[in-house]
Amino acid sequence: MKVTVTLETGGRRGKQVSVIKGITHNPQVIEKLEKKLKSQLGTGGTTKGKVIEIQGNHIPKIKKILTDEGYEVK
Repeated sequence: MKVTVTLETGGRRGKQVSVIKGITHNPQVIEKLEKKLKSQLGTGGTTKGKVIEIQGNHIPKIKKILTDEGYEVK
């Protein structure tokens, strides 16, 4: 499954958020993945629909974790 990891700051008063899009699993799998990312990165985050938002710029670490989980990261 191809997922996209981007960095966004718009609409967040200048704060950086790593955004993961393109996950087509059911909500329980997405929530489990979000919890794993937050615990391994030591940061906060949330899930909005099928989009995971992780606080801060953690793109290289997120890409490695997702690749290890079997996702194809753009």
